[in-house]
Formats: sequence, C-alpha cells, structure tokens
Amino acid sequence: MNLLAVDTATSKLSAALRTEQGEWYFEAGAGPRHSELVMDSVDLLTQKAGLTPADLSAVLCMGGPGSFTGLRIGFSLAKGLALSLDIPFFPVPTLDCMAHPFSMWPGLVVPVIDAKKNAFFCALYQDGGRLTPFMDAEAPAIARTIADALSGETPPVLLAGADAEMLRRRLENDCPRELPPGILRVSPLYAGARALLELAPQDIVKNRGIFDNESVARFAGPEYIRKSDAELQFRTLKRKNDG
Repeated sequence: MNLLAVDTATSKLSAALRTEQGEWYFEAGAGPRHSELVMDSVDLLTQKAGLTPADLSAVLCMGGPGSFTGLRIGFSLAKGLALSLDIPFFPVPTLDCMAHPFSMWPGLVVPVIDAKKNAFFCALYQDGGRLTPFMDAEAPAIARTIADALSGETPPVLLAGADAEMLRRRLENDCPRELPPGILRVSPLYAGARALLELAPQDIVKNRGIFDNESVARFAGPEYIRKSDAELQFRTLKRKNDG
C-alpha cells in the first residue's frame, strides 16, 4: 500500500509517504502557513517516490485535538484526496500519535499541546494504552489527574511534545505539592506524520477507516474538545438576545 500521512495539528507541519520501496518524510515549522505549504509537501513526497496522487492507497491525518485551523486544513486535504481518488482516509487521535513513540516508557506518559488560555490538551498513557479521556485542563487539574493515576507509586512521569516543558514549569510552580519532587521528565520529541504511519495500519486491519465517498463526505471532522472562540461568542450573543 502507498500510505500518505499529513500532520497539521500544531505549528509544525509534517508529511510522510510509505510505499513498498521505502519511506519519505517532510517537516517544517509552518506556523500559520499550513494551507500554503501542505499541498507542496505532498507533491514533493510523491515526486520523490516516483508516484502520482492516483497511486495512493489511503490518506491519514490527525484527528484532534490540536490547532482549530490546522486540523481543518489537514482534514480538508485528506477528505479532498479521498473523495477525488476514491480511496479511504483515516483520522487518528493526535495525542495517541504523540504518545506512541514512548510506549515502552516505564511510567506514565503525558503528551501535551498548548491549548492557550492557560490550559493544555493532554491525556495519560501507560504501556501504550490511554488511561484517561482527552483533557482540556489547567495545570492544577492535570496534576491531580496524574497524582490519582500514580496511586502512591513514584515511577517517572514523561511529559512529551514541543509544549511539554511549558507544562512542567506550570506543574512545578503552580501546584508543587500535588506531585512528588523530581518525578517529571520532559521529551520534546514529536513524531508527527511518522506516528500516523505507525498507527494507521492497525486501523486498516480493523476496518476502522472511512472507506466510501458517501461516508467521507458525511464524516463530521476533527475532535476539537473545546468550542472555538467564534462558537463561544455566538452562544454569548444568543443568550443576550434571548434574554
């Protein structure tokens, strides 16, 4: 199978292509320029692999949480290619992808995305499995969740991703009594589209992908967790008007 994976969930853009002949990878600090660069990255990878888009077997993208705009761009690309080429696409949860490289870590793994407004998107993982629902929470709530999961034990807790150091500082400064001292470790590693390729074959085997054009067109979209600012403002205005 020729699998294309695209990650636009954070400020880092990555794309990966796996074929029987090998694997190709592209990564850039795209910031707000995902929409400008993402199709160029796909063209670059297919050219390097000697393929055309018509040769693709499936398209993979981050399913959320993450940047509202970035997730929409990734989903739009994946759905557009799936519909035009009549191939399946597979959204995979962003935090699952972030935790995947640390499946052998001997303690808890907490992938972290800065959610702004003093909060973080995260979840707790252990031995490759997710222990909690996806969270949109501030540092004290995250600290309490970690403390509950530890149940008195003190294995090292790994905070993973580009925003992991930010959460570590918040946990140690804002709620130092919640967690044992020295228990937190940080890895900035973010596997991006490579992790999508690693996780997607499991979905293919389990037939969890979106396979036909009608299903692709109906699929709701990414899991944002939090309402967008526009939605919140609309609700506030509606309440005022209704009142």
